[in-house]
Amino acid sequence: MNERLADERWPEERFRQLRQQADPDIDKVVAGYLDAQPPGMGPLELVKAVTEELGRAKREARSPSGEPPASAVFDALDFAKELPEWGDDREMLAKGQAVFADYGLYQSAALFCKCLPMAYVEVSSAKVLAGVSNLATHSLTRRVAETGQMLVDVMGLKATDSLQPGRPGHTTAIGLRILHSFVRALVNERFGDHWDTERFGPPVNQELLLATIFDFSVVTWEALESMGVVLSDEQREAHLYTWSVFGHLMGVDACRDGPLTLSDVEPVSRRLGRLYESSDEGRRLMARLLEEMEEFMHLGWRKLPRSLVHWVFRDAAHGADRVPELLGVPPAAWWFTSLFSLARAAHRHSWLAGPLDGVVRWLVRRAGRHIVVALIDRHSDGQAAFRIPDELARAWRIRQSKPAVRTRAVRRAVRRRLRAPAQGLKGLRT
Repeated sequence: MNERLADERWPEERFRQLRQQADPDIDKVVAGYLDAQPPGMGPLELVKAVTEELGRAKREARSPSGEPPASAVFDALDFAKELPEWGDDREMLAKGQAVFADYGLYQSAALFCKCLPMAYVEVSSAKVLAGVSNLATHSLTRRVAETGQMLVDVMGLKATDSLQPGRPGHTTAIGLRILHSFVRALVNERFGDHWDTERFGPPVNQELLLATIFDFSVVTWEALESMGVVLSDEQREAHLYTWSVFGHLMGVDACRDGPLTLSDVEPVSRRLGRLYESSDEGRRLMARLLEEMEEFMHLGWRKLPRSLVHWVFRDAAHGADRVPELLGVPPAAWWFTSLFSLARAAHRHSWLAGPLDGVVRWLVRRAGRHIVVALIDRHSDGQAAFRIPDELARAWRIRQSKPAVRTRAVRRAVRRRLRAPAQGLKGLRT
């Protein structure tokens, strides 16, 4: 698709319309559901209930029986659950899911180091994430664990049919569509008087939902490429197709009548680039995310996550290279800066490029593994527990048993004590 045709398909006016559009079909159903609730069951209580119900439904969806999950909230809303006619290409879905199965640790690093920061740098998303997370769970990072679980449930393993009705990915999509509607109702109830609808549109609007699909597909490819993993066009097409099916189920208007294609990537990315902006909420979310990741890094590696954030955004297009600055990401570790400067220079000398690229990929895989471990250890219990399939756990050499979690907790406590003097000196200097 040439630039003129792309602009015709994705004109600026279409994005203005998407920004002012929520999800009227589900919002109407949810409004009626809210009206029928007894006193004391407002949007906040129902956000908590839906989160708990979604966790239970997904646990049931993962059970060996394969029976559709029982969920009071889901049944009460009685919303459409079928795949679109264009979205049942099993071969394409399997290829799209294989991208995660083959490069899952890289994608775990990409989720934390690029996809989530891209959400935090959009002001209305940051405000909703910070406000609703505090109200509903009193935790800015539980939503992060839920996002990581979504990635696992949607992509799962090769040929798991996770997007088929009754399976985890499908349940996640329907549940998120319901949850987003409750979130819109909650924001309207708690923050409606000072929510700038003209500027931001309704919370979790269609423009932001489209941006979310791009974060988990296009932005991920870009992050993988900076990590030394270049996907083929066939892999990208299948990966985008899989996320488009998920987007359709989640109520994304751009995925209503057909999948997004590779020809959509450049024009949509160019339009979405204008969303980047700094905010107190975005900087707070980013600081908390880094704090969460860095606590789980081995001694000497604490600054690896912030360093990777700088690395994956270093040459980003459409203004995304400004994201670390807009979010107040601290400087990279000196050793990391030196290593990656050397790696970039080595590409002028082919005999050096291979070994140094291998070191970079090893670092990224290690970071991805530590991130997954952090989610398991921090969020393996509770209303929306984070778990990964046993096959993935074995492939990534991650133990999820209670003794393993306790052992890692002891090691983490030792690292915390060893780091405390350095943190204290840093506080004195500042």
